Amino acid sequence: MRSTSGEGSLPIEGHLPPHPHPLPPGERERAETAAKQGLYGTPAADVVERPAEAIQFSPLMPGASALEAQGDATLASMTMLAPPGTLERRYALAQALRAVMPGGMVTAAAPKDHGGTRLRKELQAFGCTVNETARRHHRIAVCARPETLTGVDAALTEGGPRLVEDLGLWSQPGVFSWDRIDPATALLLEHLPPLAGRGADFGCGIGILARAVLTSPDVKQITLIDIDRRAIDAARRNIDDPRARLRWADVRDADPEMTGLDFVVMNAPFHDGGNEDRTLAQNFVRRAADVLRKGGACWLVANRHLPYEAAMKPLFKRAELKIETARYKIYMAQT
Repeated sequence: MRSTSGEGSLPIEGHLPPHPHPLPPGERERAETAAKQGLYGTPAADVVERPAEAIQFSPLMPGASALEAQGDATLASMTMLAPPGTLERRYALAQALRAVMPGGMVTAAAPKDHGGTRLRKELQAFGCTVNETARRHHRIAVCARPETLTGVDAALTEGGPRLVEDLGLWSQPGVFSWDRIDPATALLLEHLPPLAGRGADFGCGIGILARAVLTSPDVKQITLIDIDRRAIDAARRNIDDPRARLRWADVRDADPEMTGLDFVVMNAPFHDGGNEDRTLAQNFVRRAADVLRKGGACWLVANRHLPYEAAMKPLFKRAELKIETARYKIYMAQT
């Protein structure tokens, strides 16, 4: 970091040098805006250069700022790992362009087979002049934010939170199984018994499993946990029950307040960033064993091809296969 001591010294990155005279109204704000850079996700360092001091906006990184809450034309630039889904990606690009000041640079990268080939046309549809390059199986689209944007409002509406009529629940494109009940979740709903006491829903999504759990009057509390802020926001709208506690967090991270639980329910995930990751679900199982009291139960639905038995055996006193179909398995594991 560069020193700010002494005459003629350079400013610390991300901070403005002291001004010898008071700035006119509005000029200080414009100068501060010029120093703010945005970052959405974690594009690989060998694909695009990530700004060293940037505001993180990814809804999949707990604690990040919400891009929706960022004021219009208040960022100098935005660097993005663009999401794979079309509606989600166009929404994120539109939010980025809205938040960046005219003339500010937007750099968006995505794997070629996960939306990268569409970046250029999507940005052009918003009124941008795009320079496109390719690197390490990614497409990188770079453009200056034009003075006038086109089609942004439609993209924000199509990709924003909405009430899904078929579900009667709030959701948003980009959330897991955002506009339908996932078949594995549906299977667990069909076979889940009434539960009691204190528990948790790991990877809760928009709250479908938790809503079913809360139909039991014997449930005292359930903590809904998801790494996706949009899922937690939707679940908060879908569940109006004082027994529900919602946390935007990574299930794999320890929570000292969550211990001695009577039950855990989960539709265990096995994809991380679009790629199959079997250790992800195994870590969910380990966390369940950590937070359950002696005799507590974990109800888990999982894809049939995944080897959960090996992960459960050393962690639980017993793991009982309750249901097996051509695609899914339901386990009840007890500590």
